[in-house]
Amino acid sequence: METLSYNEGIIYEFNKDNPFIKKVASGTTLRIETYDCFQNQIQSEETEVANIDWDKINPATGPIYVENAQLGDVLKVKIEKIEIGDQGVMVIGPDLGIMGDRFEKMESKILSIQDDHVIFNDLELPLHKMIGVIGVAPKGDGINCGTPGAHGGNMDNKMVTEGATLYFPVFTEGALFSLGDFHAAMGDGEVSVSGVEVPGAATVTLEVIKGETIRQPLLENDEVFSQIYSAETLDEAAKEATREMIDRIVAKSNLPISDVTMLMSAVGQAEICQIVDPLMTARFVVPKWLLEKLDVTLIG
Repeated sequence: METLSYNEGIIYEFNKDNPFIKKVASGTTLRIETYDCFQNQIQSEETEVANIDWDKINPATGPIYVENAQLGDVLKVKIEKIEIGDQGVMVIGPDLGIMGDRFEKMESKILSIQDDHVIFNDLELPLHKMIGVIGVAPKGDGINCGTPGAHGGNMDNKMVTEGATLYFPVFTEGALFSLGDFHAAMGDGEVSVSGVEVPGAATVTLEVIKGETIRQPLLENDEVFSQIYSAETLDEAAKEATREMIDRIVAKSNLPISDVTMLMSAVGQAEICQIVDPLMTARFVVPKWLLEKLDVTLIG
């Protein structure tokens, strides 16, 4: 299996005009190394966070051109494995995150990662390895790696972890897939504007799906399907994620929209991904047992 290093190329913007650094066939499994979201600039609590290069934030390794991916297709991304470094960093500061109006200066905390835990002061926090930035080139103008959207990007969704499969709409030839911004732990919301930021490597399998169309990223794991949506407000993101899921189930099942809406109100879950990026991200989660009873296959 080939490893793709961040030294081979990174982006700060998802853009259809970015030159690809690797071309692979559909079905390829690839190990992709990443910087942390600060491009590894903060290695000590003595680092003046305000003085780092803030133009080098959220770098994503890529893009990767997937052969035979065309406009209107779906790119399937199976996350086989996530590896992370042995040290993470968190930051707070003025105008950052939900509490940014309470802080007068920027601070960082370096966190050791030991025995499947993150060490925060004297606390052992459970490890939860996940990917914050992941996606494809968007249609139209480029979108910086700090912003989520229909292309994926900085969704900061803690369900994007080992064993998950993501589905992205393809907007340009080759899809131009990239990823970065790993976390050792992050709660829903990412309220300080950082999770436990770490460098790492992800092993992913990239596959083109023909004959399917989606408008926004979908996520699947062993237990659920989840519709992801990003918008200017959390209300809009949550409502549109719900509508997208209901519409898809209706289209795939031929059930009346009234029945599907009631079922989603009974067993579906509207959940927050993050509330601190330029767009807010929410997800609507449906258990697979229900889809199986309805004999519904959402994709593939």
